Amino acid sequence: MRNKPNILLISTDHWPAALLGVAGHPVIQTPTLDSLARSGTRFSNAYSECPVCIPARRTLMTGTTPRTHGDRVFDETLTMPQLPTMAETFRSAGYQATAVGKLHVYPQRNRIGFDDVILDEEGRTQYGVIDDYEIFLADQGYAGQQFWHGMSNNEYSWRPWHLPEHTHATNWATQQMSRTIKRRDPSRPGFWFISYRHPHPPLVPLPTYLDLYRQFLIDKPQSGQWTTEENCFAIQANLSRGFDFYQQESAEEQIQLVRQAFYALCTHIDHQLRVLIGTLREESLLDNTIICFTSDHGDMLGNHGMWAKRLFYEYSANIPMILVGTGDDDRVGIHQIDHRLVGWTDIMPTLLDLAGISIPTTVEGLSMVGKEKRDSFYGEVGEDAFATRMVHDGRYKLIYYPVGNQRQLFDLNKDPNEVFNLSNDPTHRHQLEHLTKILVSQLYGADLDWIVNGKLVGLINQKFLPGPNKGLSSQRGDHFPPPPQTNMKQIQWFHVKSEKIDDD
Repeated sequence: MRNKPNILLISTDHWPAALLGVAGHPVIQTPTLDSLARSGTRFSNAYSECPVCIPARRTLMTGTTPRTHGDRVFDETLTMPQLPTMAETFRSAGYQATAVGKLHVYPQRNRIGFDDVILDEEGRTQYGVIDDYEIFLADQGYAGQQFWHGMSNNEYSWRPWHLPEHTHATNWATQQMSRTIKRRDPSRPGFWFISYRHPHPPLVPLPTYLDLYRQFLIDKPQSGQWTTEENCFAIQANLSRGFDFYQQESAEEQIQLVRQAFYALCTHIDHQLRVLIGTLREESLLDNTIICFTSDHGDMLGNHGMWAKRLFYEYSANIPMILVGTGDDDRVGIHQIDHRLVGWTDIMPTLLDLAGISIPTTVEGLSMVGKEKRDSFYGEVGEDAFATRMVHDGRYKLIYYPVGNQRQLFDLNKDPNEVFNLSNDPTHRHQLEHLTKILVSQLYGADLDWIVNGKLVGLINQKFLPGPNKGLSSQRGDHFPPPPQTNMKQIQWFHVKSEKIDDD
């Protein structure tokens, strides 16, 4: 067993693929990840099958799509399906398996196959669990003060971290994983999963990392020609999240400050990864450890006027995917860029393949170091009015909104920023029809109602009206004493006016 490779799987939350220096971003500082990419393979066409936290993580841990694991919405109280998990499979093969950080399962202390989970669930105490990060803060003399910065977990206000640097969630997660590696059983290989909560809001970077960006001119959001058109319901809903920004004369400056805070959180994680790499090196484990870095989804960051995730534009759906092999395994290329279509379903079979472990028959993904490649990639998020679907063939991307039966088509080779919607361009009729056919073949459940007499017709058009935001989109409070367990909903920032809209 000693010759089996160790596995270090690193996940972040809300990190777009574009935010890497090695990917050509003009501002972001990611020296550690850039070095890892040059030491292995970066997959440029990696996408989240469902770009929202819980469904994505169910995909990661089971190697299955939302259709199989049962969530494409964001169900916080849905138990894991009865499927072999990645951790369970590694443990059955003799591995020790530990997770640190954000797991996003229910019940929250369910280990889903890990020997142990050192938990940071972003303060979701309403489900009856005080996570390990909250306990750590209490031990440091800051009981209940995690959210005293006043920032919400789903809005884009920002301020510097309000407690000492060592108490930041990024530092804590790194320390816990470093100690886990040091405390390993030396007779067994390790499967180690670290799940950083950032750069997901709240945007509370350390002042040190904010300072790194003060001398740079922060890049501005991209805007497509189609954003000035009458947008469909789902786009209207997302545009409303930036309402406060765009009502003020200082909107451009505010957005740049938000991006600066977001980039600072990314660079903080990047630098902390050096501690993990250094720990592996000092423990003489680095050359025999497979490293995979990725994210559950990205963040629109103001591009096309939109924020957060749940969308299939590049900044939301295209995710980083970096794979570094062991010193004696040439199946993972060095300083290579692989353009095949991959997703989170593929991580489990890839890591098992590299470790020489049989892949469960339930897994739907493909090994990223194998020869088999997919011709197209299907993505889905939401249901009914808030549904969005995607088909990507490696060059052309179709985004479908059932409300209003609206399609968008982008040529990502010529238009990587998705400026030009080609759905009404007669010269691209073939691509539109081809991808639409694939889309229809993938529909199931309530989505089948979008098809009438064999034709994709979608749903009746609707107008989106923002509801009162008294809850400030999952604002957290004082966590000492711990609040009681409740059935409190996390996000209620909209309502639907289901009136038909005249097309003319």
